[in-house]
Amino acid sequence: MKQRGVTLIQLLFGLALVALLTQLATASYSAMSNDLQRQAAAKQLAQALRTTRNEALLRNEVVTLQAREDGWGSGWQIVLDRGEAPLLREYSTSGRVTILGNQPVARQVRFSGLGVPLREGSAFLAGSLQICSEPGEKKLYQIVLSRTGRVSLRHEQPVKRLCPD
Repeated sequence: MKQRGVTLIQLLFGLALVALLTQLATASYSAMSNDLQRQAAAKQLAQALRTTRNEALLRNEVVTLQAREDGWGSGWQIVLDRGEAPLLREYSTSGRVTILGNQPVARQVRFSGLGVPLREGSAFLAGSLQICSEPGEKKLYQIVLSRTGRVSLRHEQPVKRLCPD
């Protein structure tokens, strides 16, 4: 009599193999998903800085990019620097991304009508924002704002790391 089907041992071995492969795929997918979220947040924030600078140039007045109440990780908004401060645009993130800025850009970035970043006392401003990765990961996204207003998105390790290890 010919045997049809599989034995119980073969079935259990197959199920164990499927479970192992699923476990590996889930961990890889989670890491890839987190990296894509950080990358998207970095690109959106860099674009928001460029948009803020462009608005300042077009309007020939001071325009500010402000972090929301919980910081850059929860979102940001572009506002005019007048008394009534009308809101131009508002962005939000998933809140699962940690974004830290050094002292000059910790809460806001102001651009003059000439597109130059300003401090509160109207001095020139330069700084960097870092999109933090999980502890132990090497990949770090960094947005650098130069004194001239140029915004660049970088992937190399910064000189001074703001994110906790």
